[in-house]
Amino acid sequence: MRLPNASLSALLLACALAPLSLLVRAQDEPAAEPAAAEAVAEGEAAASPEAAAPAVTPRASEMAVRAVNNPLLKVVSTGKRFVAVGARGHILVSADAKDWKQVAAPVDALLTSVTFADAEHGWAVGHDASILATTDGGSTWTLQNFQPDLGKPLFDVLFFDPQNGLAVGAYGLMLATHDGGASWAQVAANAVTGEERHINAMARLGDGSLMVVGEAGLIGVSRDRGETWTKVAGPYESSLFCVIAAGNKGALIGGLRGNSFFTADVEGGHWKKIDTGTDQSLFGIAALPGDRIAMVGLNATLLIFDAAGKTRQVPISDRSGNKQTDTLSWLLPTRDGSVLLVGDAGVQRLDAAKF
Repeated sequence: MRLPNASLSALLLACALAPLSLLVRAQDEPAAEPAAAEAVAEGEAAASPEAAAPAVTPRASEMAVRAVNNPLLKVVSTGKRFVAVGARGHILVSADAKDWKQVAAPVDALLTSVTFADAEHGWAVGHDASILATTDGGSTWTLQNFQPDLGKPLFDVLFFDPQNGLAVGAYGLMLATHDGGASWAQVAANAVTGEERHINAMARLGDGSLMVVGEAGLIGVSRDRGETWTKVAGPYESSLFCVIAAGNKGALIGGLRGNSFFTADVEGGHWKKIDTGTDQSLFGIAALPGDRIAMVGLNATLLIFDAAGKTRQVPISDRSGNKQTDTLSWLLPTRDGSVLLVGDAGVQRLDAAKF
């Protein structure tokens, strides 16, 4: 199976319901030109400069007996519970990170990311430019945006407070809201979106600036909550998938073929390449206790970076005790020291002793 894109996010666009492990096989192929990719859909209408209210009624996600074992892409903590999203519009919630329950969702599109501004107000995004919202901590969800004709999925979402947020995705798609998602407007072309590269992930730096990473080594910074953007020279010319703040102005990033870089000042440059010891692409990143960072990726890759700069790989076994090879897309530490992993095999919980 040969797919025409270099980033995991773009591959999910090409084949939304296939397992992640199948999609990433084509990770090293060059990205298709945006114009050519968008022309695949016959009769596709030009994108409106405004994010439109749903014009087509989406199909709701089906309740699945084993949703916890189906592909998931992101898991977060609301402060009161855990919420995970993934294939077929599946949304799962848990109070203890052990017992999970699927809740109803208004779309069956692949959901790629989820975020919460506080314990009650959250948003999930995904294919068909879908944006879902909850005001009760993830128990119920409503649809705020749905544009299947746009042909541009959303890959990440971040809210500064319950009213102001930003969602980013394929071919430079960037949507903003200032009313809690009651309306979403496409951000005008800027230094980050102008080349129509896929924007894969966002993070807030220590000084409050917003940073994005994406296709072809794309790095952008905004000091005004996404109103204006500066494109920053980066250390790598291929896809970047994950980013986390480090210190006041710095960041750690990860991408294709195990490439990872650190800088103490994103806008100042001076990136240092991190020896990850792997050529497996890295998709998710999180801070662990003890000034450590963890990354996950292809073939059940789980890396731990300690404060001294040393890297070690943590082996992961499947439910039968064999070495796991499923793709991991995200991870989240819990208060008891264990870590939640999501990916091809759904959600897994690793005991604190592993770390």
